[in-house]
This record gives sequence, C-alpha cells and structure tokens, in this order.
Amino acid sequence: MKTKYINLKEEYNEEKIKEASQEIVNGNLVIFPTETVYGIGANALNDKACKNIFKAKGREGDNPLIVHVNNVDMIKQLVEEPNEVEKILINSFCPGPFTLILKAKNIIPKSVTAGLDTVGIRMPSNKIANKLIEYADVPIAAPSANVSGRPSGTKIEDILKEFDGKVSTIIDDGMVDIGLESTVVRVIDNKARILRPGKITKEDIEKLGIGVEIDKNILGKYDGKEKVLSPGMKYRHYAPNTKCMMIYSKNEESMVNKINELIKDKKALVVCRDKNFDKYTTSYKIKMGNSLEEIAHNIFSILRQVDKYNVDIVIIEGMQKDGLGLALNNRLLRACEYNYLEI
Repeated sequence: MKTKYINLKEEYNEEKIKEASQEIVNGNLVIFPTETVYGIGANALNDKACKNIFKAKGREGDNPLIVHVNNVDMIKQLVEEPNEVEKILINSFCPGPFTLILKAKNIIPKSVTAGLDTVGIRMPSNKIANKLIEYADVPIAAPSANVSGRPSGTKIEDILKEFDGKVSTIIDDGMVDIGLESTVVRVIDNKARILRPGKITKEDIEKLGIGVEIDKNILGKYDGKEKVLSPGMKYRHYAPNTKCMMIYSKNEESMVNKINELIKDKKALVVCRDKNFDKYTTSYKIKMGNSLEEIAHNIFSILRQVDKYNVDIVIIEGMQKDGLGLALNNRLLRACEYNYLEI
C-alpha cells in the first residue's frame, strides 16, 4: 500500500482534509492529529475497518478503542442517555483531552468495545480532527498512532517509521499540543473514577463538586482480575527497548546524588529536567523540560530517542504524583516496567 502524506504544518487546507475523510468513509485507515497525541483512525461503525487498526498496530483484541466524535448529537447516536454526573463532565470537558466511558448502543461493533457493553467517547478540540469527523460524517475509532507497546506518536517523523505503507493517509500537523493521551473516566455510584490520568486532572474534576477515585491500576501493575475498561491499563506500554528506571525524591539534591551514584562506572543515559542537566556526571543526557507541562509535551518523543544512544540503562528523573504529575508517573512507570525507586 502506498501511503498518501498530507502536510498541513504550514497551511491549513480543508480540501485535503475532505480527501482524507473519504478514506475513512471507504473503510481505510487515516493517521490524524489531535491535541493529545496522533491517532490511527477508522470508521467506528465499520467492523472490518476497525479490525484493521488492531492489525496495523499489533494490538490485542481485548484492548478497547476510543471513539472520537465532533458533537453531542453524535454521542447520542452511540450511547445510552448519560446520567447527571456524566452530563456535567461532558459539558465541562468536551471538546478537550477527556474520554468518558458510557453504556454503548448496539450500533458500535464489538471489535471497538472489546466485547464490553461500554465504550470510551471523546470529542477532540483539534481543528483538523473535528473537520475530519465532520466531513466523514461518522464517528472515528482511534487509538494512539504507535506500534503497540511503544511510546505514543506525537510527531509524524516518528510515526512514519512505523506506519508508512500500512495506512492509506497520514495528516501531518506538526508536534501535538499536549503530548499525553486523554484522561479516561468512568462514573460509578456518581463518582468519577479515573482509569487513565491525563491533562484533565483529579483536581479539575473535584472543582465541579464531583467525587473522584483513582483506579488502583494507575500506579500499579494490572492485576488481571477485572476486564480492561480503558486503553493503557493492561499491556506493556510506552516502553523503549532499552531498560529504564525512574528515581524520585522530594529532595531534589538527594535525587541527583542517588542517580549519580547509580550511573557511576556505567554507560547510562539520564533524562532530566533542564535545570539539573549539568549536575549529572554522564556524558549521555537528554533535557525533558522543567515544568510538568513541558515534560508532558516532550516525554514520548524523548522515550523514542533513548534507544539511539546504545546505553546499558536509562535513568529518568521522577516527579510528584498530584496534578499532571499523576499522568506522567503513570506513563513513566509503564515505560520503566515498574523499575522505580523513591528515596
């Protein structure tokens, strides 16, 4: 298959988006930008097309897909009537980096829901994503554009290496805005349970007067006792091929000293905040930003770079577990396969 490349980095072009939307209508796969990460999308109502997403990614069939819509009427076609708490969440966070697990109608193929009676619904805020859905006039099922287990795609240069020749069209809108996948929430007993943390935080939801629970699998290994309700819960995810370890201390000096102790006499790469870059003794270092927002924006691209260094181990500076830090800890713990030390 020859993949068509559409460059919208310099100039927005609706005719090109219309062309890509026709590929969705025809049952083909399109990689497109959202505000969070790039998605690999298909017509969410076309079972065969959605199964091709799993083939292209090497994704397990019990890992459900998130369905992207561009208006509330489309949500109504796909799911049962939301309850009052769910309506508040939709009105507050949609469009945006937010996915809500709702009771699916039979119109949605089982390949999308992984056989569950629920489906994740998201309304992206990215203009291109919304136009793609509008012109296709169908909801688009789309996980992140990466081979399963690898870091999510945040720029096309990384994505092309994995999907050129496997999808019909790739739309390039440059580096994404946020860099982490959407927050995934399910309402249980009128409380919002966060299944996957993201840009929309526990604190953001609590401001609405809604109680919030953090799923036990977010900072721990999946125990296999429950069905997977959200992507990113069960399988090895976000991981480079090189062994990684995350180290954290509330005392930054202690953290730096511990990392320097561990990398002594080793061929090691340190991924650190910009302000700590010169404090490490290794010659292999990558800056990841200083603020949590900067780190979130950069981290998946960095995780894709580390294998190029041909080192024995990658040490990543950890961070606090509140706010956006919860989402970063979730992704990095999985990238490090829970190889973590807090001092």
